[in-house]
Amino acid sequence: MSRSGADLALLMLGGFRSLVDAATLELAARGYEDVRPLHDFALRAIAAGADSASELGRRMAVTKQAAARTVAVLEERGYVERKVDPADARRMRLEVSERGSTLLREGEQIFDELRNRWQRQIGAAKLAELESLLTELVGAQPVRFDTPGWLARDLGERL
Repeated sequence: MSRSGADLALLMLGGFRSLVDAATLELAARGYEDVRPLHDFALRAIAAGADSASELGRRMAVTKQAAARTVAVLEERGYVERKVDPADARRMRLEVSERGSTLLREGEQIFDELRNRWQRQIGAAKLAELESLLTELVGAQPVRFDTPGWLARDLGERL
């Protein structure tokens, strides 16, 4: 049976959502009940240099207002903080806090555990082949921090 292009897209999205949903549940079990997938994207973008709401909005392809709301939520929850820019004392820069860094490390650990679960389920050779084929199709760095706005909105359905 031949699948359509839409079937392939939905299958890949299903795999992504399966991992993200499982990671979100595990983070909640570890005390991070307030974390949503969008927060991970935002924290990674901030860690990679998006030091203002405007820059975060550009990298995530959302409005400055949407980025500012995300920053406000992350700051309120202790995942980011604003610090004086050493180059310009009038400017405040966004930085990932220690709590945010811990969250990112725990998230990486959880995704490693989920990958290991998939490896046990389908075997090391099949998982390596899947990763190799996906890398061939989408490149070694498939996700950038200029994620299309529709994806950022879908992942941030509940701030």
